[in-house]
Amino acid sequence: MKYIKDLNDGDRVSDIYMCKQRTSAVTKNGKNYLSLILQDKTGVMDAKVWDPTSPGIADFEALDYIDVMGDVSMFNGSLQMSIKRVRVCREGEYVPADYLPTSSRDIDEMYKELLAVIDRTKNEYLKKLLDEFFVKDTEFIKAFRFSSAAKSVHHGFVGGLLEHTLSVAQLCEYFSKHYPLLKRDLLVTAALCHDIGKTRELEAFPINDYSDEGNLLGHIVMGTEMVGEKIKDIPGFPKVLEAELKHCILAHHGEYEYGSPKKPALMEAMALNMADNMDAKMETFKELIESSSSQDWLGFQRTIDSNVRMTKMPE
Repeated sequence: MKYIKDLNDGDRVSDIYMCKQRTSAVTKNGKNYLSLILQDKTGVMDAKVWDPTSPGIADFEALDYIDVMGDVSMFNGSLQMSIKRVRVCREGEYVPADYLPTSSRDIDEMYKELLAVIDRTKNEYLKKLLDEFFVKDTEFIKAFRFSSAAKSVHHGFVGGLLEHTLSVAQLCEYFSKHYPLLKRDLLVTAALCHDIGKTRELEAFPINDYSDEGNLLGHIVMGTEMVGEKIKDIPGFPKVLEAELKHCILAHHGEYEYGSPKKPALMEAMALNMADNMDAKMETFKELIESSSSQDWLGFQRTIDSNVRMTKMPE
């Protein structure tokens, strides 16, 4: 099997991919075509079926595994496949694990690191809250370990939410040592909880798309509600601490235009926003570089809002 990350401009492809998304569309000239997103464990690719009435195009739906023949070309700075033939695959012709993007890191090892971060928490109320989520709630733990951190852009793979959350929490631990005025336990608890709403905002793989609840509320509001639900069962949880923790979660996107219900009013909220943004941007750069065959300029990248170039500094 030739994985999506290994495809190049000019390649002729004959292989099996999962059809993540299928949309009917019309060209400017009024001709019907199909717009697809193909997926395997290494990434996704835009694809088009310009003649869906062709006898070589079998009926298929989103989430089907399809054997496609087509040509890969560069379009607007990204690779795109023009599909000539499609056949729906039978069970046994493919291995599902080949089509789910997965973290390059070991999920069990990352979770052990996350639990170690929790064990360093001294505040009894915040420690109980974290234990309720990450130690006792088996349904939540399963969803958290399997979820992505995004539909696309960064950490959009199995284990992505865990990888991103652990990274943000570790950055926040460093911040709390470098800036002693920061309350370590509040900041790290907020980091561990800042994206828990994504376990409900996004449907599980292979769909990895927004749920109805996710579209209506969003992960920031949903995560804040989840924290509130757990706190109700912790006797004596201080009201001020609850409000400060919820504020950090509500403000972690930093700006209203980025979907943040609140702007940071606490030092910890500002630090969380910076750590979250840094990890997301670094992962976005990493994914862009790893998915590109260029060793020079990668072209304008919407996710970075800049023309991106590979670093050339000699090692």
